[in-house]
Amino acid sequence: MMQNDAPRVLVVLLNYRTAEMTLRAARAALDDMPAGAELVIVDNASGDGSAGVLERAIAQNGWDSTGRVRLIQSPVNGGFGAGNNIGLQAGMSDGTRPDYFYLLNSDAFPDAGCLAGLIAHMEATPEAGFAGSHVRGEDDVSHTTAFRFPSVAGEFEGAARFGPVTRLLRSAVVAPALPSKTKQVDWVAGASVLIRATMLDQIGLFDETFFLYFEETDLCKRGAKAGWECWYVPTARVVHIGSVSTGMKEWRRMPEYWFASRHHYFVQNHGRLYAACATLSRLAGGALHVARCTLTGRRPQDAPHFYRDLLRFSLGMKRNSAAVPPRTPLPEETQ
Repeated sequence: MMQNDAPRVLVVLLNYRTAEMTLRAARAALDDMPAGAELVIVDNASGDGSAGVLERAIAQNGWDSTGRVRLIQSPVNGGFGAGNNIGLQAGMSDGTRPDYFYLLNSDAFPDAGCLAGLIAHMEATPEAGFAGSHVRGEDDVSHTTAFRFPSVAGEFEGAARFGPVTRLLRSAVVAPALPSKTKQVDWVAGASVLIRATMLDQIGLFDETFFLYFEETDLCKRGAKAGWECWYVPTARVVHIGSVSTGMKEWRRMPEYWFASRHHYFVQNHGRLYAACATLSRLAGGALHVARCTLTGRRPQDAPHFYRDLLRFSLGMKRNSAAVPPRTPLPEETQ
């Protein structure tokens, strides 16, 4: 147990081929962790020597001698949810179950007091299963990390990108303006989020069907169905670089696992008919957006071939590899 019966907290930091960045995040986490909290770093089968770099750094910094920092090596890269599940199942070093898990991305760096603020909110809000941070870039620009659950109406609004449509469907906007004060929301991004262990005991861990994307949306949805709340706490702040492990900023085309995750989320939570309606809604909104861009001479904001790929995936058709422009494979695709 922690001193003075303080809540037991296990920080989970997932690494995939970003060892130096992960160590930077680990140092920031350790600086912000309360006494008695522990950190587990999970190497998600990087295969690039990351595990050795992390192991040596843990020893050189003396982190292993106190038991406060541990490294776990996954034999396979099962994706974001599967990798974090390894940490969620680890428990404290003395074998006890933590009260809270703090998930932190390998390219996220907590400000002083971030974790304490999240813990304080959870302790004061017994119905809260999740508490997410305010996230900003290194340029100090806020990132949208508090959301509504995806829906048929939300799919149309998000694809259409048209003021009158947004005003009409304002209650369905998936990414509304960030709240300025602590507020209950549908779901928060997994870059910096505190999760109550007793809730996970009830609803289970991440669904490992998701390789990447929609996994935290699904977990928050399952929590909501079981009566747990999700909160956005803007006073708990982190800096987040973003997309370092995934290479998302370099994408020239959406990968198939994004479409697979989106489809699985809708089917798992709403059924196949709803999932089909959501896809049709997104296609209709996209058609409106493309038509407006054509009339105004603007360039559409979606990734190349996005709607073609969405339709192909929905119909169970594989991409024509010859039609895909050559690009450097993503790390996940080399596994």
